[in-house]
Amino acid sequence: MSQIESFFATRIYRAQLDEFRSSPPTSELEAACISIAEDDEAGQEWCKENGYPGYTSYASLEDLAWRFPTFKDLVKVLDKHVAAFVKDLQFNLGDKKIKLDSLWINILPTGGMHSSHLHPHSVISGTSYVTMPEGASAIKFEDPRLAMMMATPVKKTDARDELRNFIYVTPEEGEVLLWESWLRHEVPLNLTDEERISVSFNYRWA
Repeated sequence: MSQIESFFATRIYRAQLDEFRSSPPTSELEAACISIAEDDEAGQEWCKENGYPGYTSYASLEDLAWRFPTFKDLVKVLDKHVAAFVKDLQFNLGDKKIKLDSLWINILPTGGMHSSHLHPHSVISGTSYVTMPEGASAIKFEDPRLAMMMATPVKKTDARDELRNFIYVTPEEGEVLLWESWLRHEVPLNLTDEERISVSFNYRWA
């Protein structure tokens, strides 16, 4: 009798942000993102200097939740989802907590992409999706063991999800995705004619 088990799980959390699904809150968040992008000259300059397509507030604004009530409301909702994910991951936090470290806007235009990366110095990372035009880029996650698969044959095209080297997740507008910050990911080319707007964030252990 043989037995095969799976270990070393990579967890990805996905949920609807119900508080932001109805039209007014979603519209407020989208309008805030666009308005900030138009006014943030430092952010625009950083994107230009670093060849970043579209706009991100990552390097220019560190206090979105303090400046804008809609982002403050978003953080309150995110805190609850992150707490649920942390519980699932069964972390022993001791006398410390997992708390928000950074929050930033991403506006990805037609032809824009975000190359493969991870988020050092944090524990939980994620993205909430403000607008996701039909056909917009999914987020691509990489098996964290990939660099060690030196002589491993390629996987079959119909391999089970847990055996694939890459997983593509297509979020819906109003959803949030969470993952552990060491998980490498990327956003492939946006082939739609509309902007893909999202708010990303990191939580640290402190």
